[in-house]
Amino acid sequence: MTLKVAIFADETGWHTRQLREALRARGAEGRCVDLEACRIDTEASRHGLLIPGWGDGLPDAALVRGIAGGSFEQVTKRLAVLHLLERLGVPVYNRGRAIERSVDKASTSALLHAAGVATPPAWAMESEAAAQRLLMRETAAGRTLVLKPVFGSQGKGLQQVGWVRDADHPEGHAVPLPPPAAVQGLYYLQRFVPPQGAADEPSFDWRVLVVGGRARAAMQRVSRHWIHNVAQGARCVAAPLTEALAEPAEQAARTLGLDYAGVDLIPSPGGPQVLEVNGVAAWRGLQKVTSFNLAQALVDDLLDRVMPRRARSAARQA
Repeated sequence: MTLKVAIFADETGWHTRQLREALRARGAEGRCVDLEACRIDTEASRHGLLIPGWGDGLPDAALVRGIAGGSFEQVTKRLAVLHLLERLGVPVYNRGRAIERSVDKASTSALLHAAGVATPPAWAMESEAAAQRLLMRETAAGRTLVLKPVFGSQGKGLQQVGWVRDADHPEGHAVPLPPPAAVQGLYYLQRFVPPQGAADEPSFDWRVLVVGGRARAAMQRVSRHWIHNVAQGARCVAAPLTEALAEPAEQAARTLGLDYAGVDLIPSPGGPQVLEVNGVAAWRGLQKVTSFNLAQALVDDLLDRVMPRRARSAARQA
């Protein structure tokens, strides 16, 4: 019987086509579903879920490609669907709990730090006074902080504060914190790691894709801006997957419990540091500079490692 896999995505396009083709190559079928359209309905089915395209049944597995933003209540329901599927024995790739850890940047920073993964110092606080004291301390030491939305993505909403050096102020100038209303009442701050090269040269970070606990591909994201996201105009350059990149990337994915992850690392004098971990990582830019099929690697890991593991676990519980 053909395996039917739900591809949870808030939009269809290149990534979902790649995943459906990779599933087809393994004799499976991929159906795209938006978590927004999924419902909890305890009258409609014995398990209480309605997944469009499955009637009162369930998919054989689910692969999470994207979760749309929304209100706290809406996102909670979408993640609840993933949690319920897993409790019902459906393998979910990545699992809801792992996505929750990775989408919350403050939680990610704390978990990485506790696990001994090299990552810049970070702070999350609701008190404006405490944030101001931190900023004064860091500014006095000549350091810059990066203010980030705790649930942000694609480099949107990032802002340097503290002692900031830029084209207009090469020696640096003090940039204050915005008011609490501008940050939804939560200051998430990460210490800025300055570029290692000359000030007038482009800088870069690395994106490493980890699949099934193993780093599979890496690239540099090169930009003249301090933000290196491809969505913000950075260009992708092939990079060798060295042990210095693979080891922290794999440790980061393992710490958050992710089946697959896009791990962003920044060069620093002591070696690469993990900036962020993406549990619903895009890979189109990386695919352009990588020789093997990344979507196939994800699908193979789901079918060959995750599904048999969950089946063995269910058999033991039975």
